[in-house]
Amino acid sequence: MIKHSVVIVDDHTLLSQAIAGMVNTFDKFKVLYTCKNGQELIDKFSESPKFIPDLVLMDINMPIMNGVETTEWVTKNHPTVDVMGLSVEDENSTILKMLKAGAIGYLLKDTEKSVLEKALVEIVENGFFHTKSVTNLLMKSLSGIGNQEITFKEREITFMKLACTELTYKEVADKMCLSPKTIDGYRDVLFTKLNVKNRVGLVMYAIKNKIYTP
Repeated sequence: MIKHSVVIVDDHTLLSQAIAGMVNTFDKFKVLYTCKNGQELIDKFSESPKFIPDLVLMDINMPIMNGVETTEWVTKNHPTVDVMGLSVEDENSTILKMLKAGAIGYLLKDTEKSVLEKALVEIVENGFFHTKSVTNLLMKSLSGIGNQEITFKEREITFMKLACTELTYKEVADKMCLSPKTIDGYRDVLFTKLNVKNRVGLVMYAIKNKIYTP
């Protein structure tokens, strides 16, 4: 079985090692390495393509370069790498900063092992993961977007509705009888229109504005 590679960025060495040990017990995942801060992660990414993982578990408060700054850098420079916040920080403002920086999920460090595994699986299969509390937080933060005059083409609405399901982007392309490249185009246009950075933001906008009803 091919395992998805994970990197853990956390300045607490013992905790980082404990999380790595836990992730390595999951059937579909393996830890590539751990880093103590964002700058160390950037240095590893720059060192060799083999050090670029599928997914990064990102702490928030770290010396030299924190989680929000690092998530912004990863989102901008390596958009195919998924970032999930994993922190003790439970302040709404901090969670929003991470999501707006490009994180596609957020969990607290005291979460159950089974929840962490579920989150990782959903990220690789669906492109995002969010708890009910994070969903509610995003809904509130996106309330202002709903007041803007934004028009959509019929195909964009169809894509948005399908993106709200558990289908992968490739499956969405098959469903719409379009190439994956064309679907990527729809996705990028909508991200720009809605000023969101990932599928989570897109889904929240669609639900908030009743384009999609769960």
